[in-house]
Amino acid sequence: MGRVPGAAVAGLGLVGGYAVARFSKRRPLGGVVLAGAGAVAAKGWKDAAGVPVAAGLTGLYLAAFGVSHPLAKKIGAWPAVFTAAGSVAVASYLLADRGAADEVAAGS
Repeated sequence: MGRVPGAAVAGLGLVGGYAVARFSKRRPLGGVVLAGAGAVAAKGWKDAAGVPVAAGLTGLYLAAFGVSHPLAKKIGAWPAVFTAAGSVAVASYLLADRGAADEVAAGS
């Protein structure tokens, strides 16, 4: 079985964490989803692109989560979450997932 791209894990972690917090009305439960997905994504980034890239993407993941809160006041909660998730997913693809996908395609 192939690896799950960090872009998908991180994007779904941000969206899923917010959805769980909102619909369960338990913010800590959403935080568990966010943290779990972040940990899985960070391991995938480390395996695919090394520690410096993983550290940078993990920092971006946390920053996107933080920025989504004030952004939500301007554009709404769901658009802010999707903006944050999309930003992290694109960065993850460009910095870690694309290279790993190329290696798989080449048969490495």
